[in-house]
Amino acid sequence: EASVRSLNGRMRTHARIEADTQKLLSERARLAADLDKEAARAKRLDDSAAEVSRRLVAAMETVREVLAK
Repeated sequence: EASVRSLNGRMRTHARIEADTQKLLSERARLAADLDKEAARAKRLDDSAAEVSRRLVAAMETVREVLAK
């Protein structure tokens, strides 16, 4: 009887660990997807910032040329 109770307790513990592991794997997958999404957003922002910078430099050069004339 004691062996059965002990085995039953270990089986419940194992089931709990398995459920926790599945939750962690699910959370990890969600976080990885969120990270990928935010990394793509950060790249778009960096690309936009580079384009704005390029346009500002071009505009400043145009203003300098106009002022020089």
